[in-house]
Amino acid sequence: KQLTEAALQAELEAHLESDEKPNRKNGFGKKTLKAPSGSFELNTPRDRAGTFEPQLIKKHQTYLSDEIERKILSLFGLGMAYQDIASHVAELYGLSVSNATISAVTDKLIPELKQWQQRPLGSHHPFLRLEAIHYKVKTDGRYEEKAVYTVPGLN
Repeated sequence: KQLTEAALQAELEAHLESDEKPNRKNGFGKKTLKAPSGSFELNTPRDRAGTFEPQLIKKHQTYLSDEIERKILSLFGLGMAYQDIASHVAELYGLSVSNATISAVTDKLIPELKQWQQRPLGSHHPFLRLEAIHYKVKTDGRYEEKAVYTVPGLN
């Protein structure tokens, strides 16, 4: 929900910057969307002139696939350039998203990510460590590289 609202807000800001006539924000409208995880209420931004047409969630759209959110987050998390993210979103979903829009979205998400990184953790942290030793093994007259894995775990 937060990513979607941030993306819509960034879309509106990009629209207002490119608008030739004087225009400005005009609050939010409420929209109930159905997603695979359940229904939720979304605050959709508006402009005074009524010329803003969101691309991520179109007007009168009531169903939201969480696939777009996961894809944008994963591409950003992989360190992809904004231009690459925009081309992937355009290719996969037919949405034209500018680099400025993606930049505005990621700028709004960074404080939330930092807050998540600095959250208090519980006192119990189990973990696994995966180790491998690689050997060259002769099989049927040919040498092949094989790995022997060990997985020590602490709880």
